[in-house]
Amino acid sequence: MTRGTERHGGRTGRGAPYRLLALALTTALGLVVGGVEAGSADAASVCAGRPAKTLKFGTGELRVYRTRSYACALAVAVKPGARRKMSVQIQPRGGRPVVDKGNFTQQAGPVTVHALNRCVRASGTVSGKTGTTDWILC
Repeated sequence: MTRGTERHGGRTGRGAPYRLLALALTTALGLVVGGVEAGSADAASVCAGRPAKTLKFGTGELRVYRTRSYACALAVAVKPGARRKMSVQIQPRGGRPVVDKGNFTQQAGPVTVHALNRCVRASGTVSGKTGTTDWILC
């Protein structure tokens, strides 16, 4: 037997990194979906990147995250529970806004825009109360 077929039961080791990646993604998705308490306003973010700005307002908070190339925003209710009107919007300077709005129990979003070398502005609304940023991440 060759070296690649011994460890993988007759298959070469070329697909191993992809299988490991699929396993890691499945595990991470299971932790995000099943491991977060459903009623927690401090639930793990579904935005990639590091937190760039958090703006609290009466009924919720607007959270903005940034990676090297993208910006992401979500509006999170302070007290999750009954469905209510929520929306979140993020707009890169010189671009069109991306919006998520509807009746949600915990959060609106995430919404993501390409923001490499561009400022963004964001706003979030929960039950009629709104938080809005100026141009940030410049």
